[in-house]
Amino acid sequence: MCGRFSLTQSAAALAETFQLEELPAWQPRYNIAPTQTVVAIAATPAYTRQVHLCRWGLVPSWAKDLTIGAKLINARAETVAEKPSFRAAFKQRRCLIPADGFYEWQRTDRKTKQPYYFQLIDQQLFAFAGLWERWQGDESVVETCTILTTQANALLQPVHDRMPVMIAPEQYNRWLDSTTTAASLQELLQPYAASAMQSYPVSTAVNSPAHDSPECVEPVR
Repeated sequence: MCGRFSLTQSAAALAETFQLEELPAWQPRYNIAPTQTVVAIAATPAYTRQVHLCRWGLVPSWAKDLTIGAKLINARAETVAEKPSFRAAFKQRRCLIPADGFYEWQRTDRKTKQPYYFQLIDQQLFAFAGLWERWQGDESVVETCTILTTQANALLQPVHDRMPVMIAPEQYNRWLDSTTTAASLQELLQPYAASAMQSYPVSTAVNSPAHDSPECVEPVR
């Protein structure tokens, strides 16, 4: 699964990397947790890219309240097209969720887990494959999102058996395009190349969502 990630780049860097016409309202984050606000980039009918600030944890339009979102922070690539919670968004509301790293925990004994930070070797921005949804409450509309996951690559496997789906830049438009076929979309939901990534252990400070500072991404021995 993917339960924590970072987006430490500036709003200007996001706009440049993802070809956004407007700067998103974003400040660098080092430890983004479920139910918090994340950046989601979707395509408009005019084929431009639009930023949505979404609550992490998808809430289907038919849900009675927001609480289900905490259980839907991830969608499995293998079943996303069939699951009632995700299938409509998979067809119509795909998005890119920018990040520059994510965390997974490796169990070292019965009581201890060691967090690891995963990023691209060049430490640049990348994008998770995401879905977004709009939920109508009694007083307001809430936009929410989820991150797709797939089988772990060789780098992740010693730590976790799943990893977030990472979309290559040359495939951004294909993922966002509403006319892309289901078969073509499935081709994108593969493990990212381990050779393009790196990882290292980090402080257990990241265990708490209250810790959101550069310390979270600093290597430890």
